[in-house]
Amino acid sequence: MMEKMSEENMEEVTVLEAQIECLQAEVADLQVQQQDNQKDITFHFRGQMQDAMSYMCGQKEEGEKEKLLSRLKEEVEELEEDLKQQTQMNGISLNSCFTKTLQSSGRKQVQQLCISGHCSEGVFQVEFQLSEVKEGQGTQRTINDLNVVMDASNLQNFSSFLSGVEESRDLLLFFRTLRTFSDRCDDRCRTFQHFQEKYPSVISLPAGCRSEVMTLNHPELPGCVLFIHWSVEVSREGAVTPKIELLTKIPDTALQLFPSQAVGGATEAFQSLLRILGPEATMEAVIMAVSLSQDT
Repeated sequence: MMEKMSEENMEEVTVLEAQIECLQAEVADLQVQQQDNQKDITFHFRGQMQDAMSYMCGQKEEGEKEKLLSRLKEEVEELEEDLKQQTQMNGISLNSCFTKTLQSSGRKQVQQLCISGHCSEGVFQVEFQLSEVKEGQGTQRTINDLNVVMDASNLQNFSSFLSGVEESRDLLLFFRTLRTFSDRCDDRCRTFQHFQEKYPSVISLPAGCRSEVMTLNHPELPGCVLFIHWSVEVSREGAVTPKIELLTKIPDTALQLFPSQAVGGATEAFQSLLRILGPEATMEAVIMAVSLSQDT
């Protein structure tokens, strides 16, 4: 009986020791997190902001109140202006940025970052691990476990490219390509809107101005429709290429009136005009031919 009780006590002691080790590890992680938080606070509130915090804590004279608050206001305004300029320059707006420290020592720090934002109408979320290792006087930074999530409407164009970015962990390539892609989509949107407003009886945008398709209908030729399909392709290497095509929908009864005419000639002629005139002038020529200048 005594031996059985001794074995049970030993098992209980082993379980308690394992629980103690887990608690000690958790306490160590919390201590590291607390140190990181203190470093972040020191970094963000140094200088004028630190003086303002000192005043709020009662460590400054009453007479310095207005001076400190004025400096703090100026610093915030400068930060806001700098953020505004950066957004205007790169076209990318960040909505949120979360950071979690996974490892911290005297020489190495590993952080988990999650960034979300938008570029024009494109919404994105980027998650990755950032490792910083001190080497001599400098610091080497490495990105690992990169994961990029894009708005569902852009997945068809970006799927292959995103796979390449995640493999190469090239964040700069992602943001540069995203900006270029968004600019080309904005060009398409402005062009579609312009022609719809200029030729309302001919032009329609069934899926909205940000879709890839614009339709041309002649008021006196029901059933005869021309489609301009304007896609923006993104290669795996990040090359952004607009692709514009003219598609036709003509009833069989209409085709029988012109048995010697090749319908495919319209698309070939459209591509030839694109190479010579560019997208806007080519679309204008097609619209004028279809509408017979009704809206001008």
